[in-house]
Amino acid sequence: MQMLHNDVVPLDPEARGFRIMYHPDLVNRCPGCSRTHWYIGRLMAECAFCATALPLAETAIVGTGTFVGSRRPAEDFANAA
Repeated sequence: MQMLHNDVVPLDPEARGFRIMYHPDLVNRCPGCSRTHWYIGRLMAECAFCATALPLAETAIVGTGTFVGSRRPAEDFANAA
């Protein structure tokens, strides 16, 4: 992997590895116990039997925070006041 200046690692999806996520429209088997019962939260799904936690696929997880901005155009906010 080639390093950029200031030791910034370039984005390489192959080096990141396989990321297991909970998909609400599929049958999700727990990677810990292979059962299919889940407690669903706002950001994570937790296995009801072994407490393995998986991130929800539909949430935008960025770094250590989960801040997602509005997707509305800026001109929609001009008439908000």
